[in-house]
Amino acid sequence: MSVDLCGLWVPIITPFTAVDAVDLESLAQLGARLLDDGATGLVVLGTTGEPATLGGRERRRVVEACAAVCRERDRPFIVGAGTNSTRGTIDEVTTWAADVPDAAALLLVVPYYTRPSEAGIVAHYRAVAAASALPIVAYNIPYRTGRGLGAGALLELAEIPNVVGVKQAVGALERDTLAVLRDRPAAFHVLAGDDAYIGPLALMGGSGAIAASAHLRTGEFAALVAAGLEGDVATVRRLAGDLLATVDAGFGEPSPAVFKAALAVLGEIAAPAVRAPLVEASAEATAALLATLPQSAYATGSSSNAASSTGG
Repeated sequence: MSVDLCGLWVPIITPFTAVDAVDLESLAQLGARLLDDGATGLVVLGTTGEPATLGGRERRRVVEACAAVCRERDRPFIVGAGTNSTRGTIDEVTTWAADVPDAAALLLVVPYYTRPSEAGIVAHYRAVAAASALPIVAYNIPYRTGRGLGAGALLELAEIPNVVGVKQAVGALERDTLAVLRDRPAAFHVLAGDDAYIGPLALMGGSGAIAASAHLRTGEFAALVAAGLEGDVATVRRLAGDLLATVDAGFGEPSPAVFKAALAVLGEIAAPAVRAPLVEASAEATAALLATLPQSAYATGSSSNAASSTGG
């Protein structure tokens, strides 16, 4: 199965109200703004969307809201999924394929907690891909799962029909990633999952990024991806250097707390709330992120609120 995943994908947050309900109005407005500002598409229920703390009905409503926004703009969306059980993951992907058959792909995290071998992980993806009516993108993030995939295993995945790419979030642009970029089939997409490495990965043959930092300065992140895909080294160097402060500040405390706090200050979502056991971002971390934004960012919200919230 062939699918075009090139570009900037934003793993959209799930906004909550002050009473801990999913804020679908803010979600739809934010999704529309991200797409209008240059995102290729949305990743719904990615890590940044806090899916582990959402109930089944909440997850469905979040996907429906984001899918509607994408359909209105004729833009693609990816749904995050996956469990630490192969059987459970097959059940999940079957459900999503029935509920949102127009999704571009499903982003399936490496099975977590059970710590299978690489051979077990490859077998997991092989079984799930065979059962899925939608294309599969593997999510390789050993920091969260306790297990990662090296170049050999990733290249095995690349040969599985219906596995169309990987979100590579290994904390570096290291040898295994470079080997996959060199040896993968042409139709297998490698997407940056670590926002600091978007530019170099794209220049080395990657397809783009799934970038939480692109909730802010979306147009600049989209331009960074485009420059990388075009081989424009000078533009990549300029944009990557400028955006690094936003990336660093955004992950200054457990994600997505700092991004949510900044979006709330800017008036894009109603509240900075996160689901427990996460806690809201500190004033210091929020101020540090806001300080990396161009002054024009405050046009979307109240500059007086921004000043009071950051101690300015």
